[in-house]
Amino acid sequence: MENRTFYNAVLTEHNLHPMYKHDLEDADFTLEGVNPSCGDHITLKLKITDGVITGGAFVGDGCAISQASADMMLELVIGRTQKEAVRLSDIFLRMIKGNASEQEIEELEEASALRDISHMPARVKCAVLGWHTMKEILKEASGTADQ
Repeated sequence: MENRTFYNAVLTEHNLHPMYKHDLEDADFTLEGVNPSCGDHITLKLKITDGVITGGAFVGDGCAISQASADMMLELVIGRTQKEAVRLSDIFLRMIKGNASEQEIEELEEASALRDISHMPARVKCAVLGWHTMKEILKEASGTADQ
């Protein structure tokens, strides 16, 4: 029950009061992410300086899970290197599939509240929308988009 309460509180806070849901006019990279099965969409914007994510924001519409997950993701990765952001994204995606260790999940901070999404298959694409979009941006930013 405690985990469900944490999930609900964190999800609600990030959905109702997102810190990163706004435009970022001086973004270095912008990419739209769409979940065609439900209509969720975000436009993710990142500012990257010397390999460090120095700013980020998103705009878009969708369910509480997609919007809160994108907000949690940005809170976690801003200030980190691109490599670290990709590593955290990989942990998040493994967590959603039920394949991350407890120690790894702890590294996700508030995003760990979404761990039970793995038991809700219809909501998995909602939770991972922002994370997949960020990984695509970081591939482009590091010049590995064609690899």
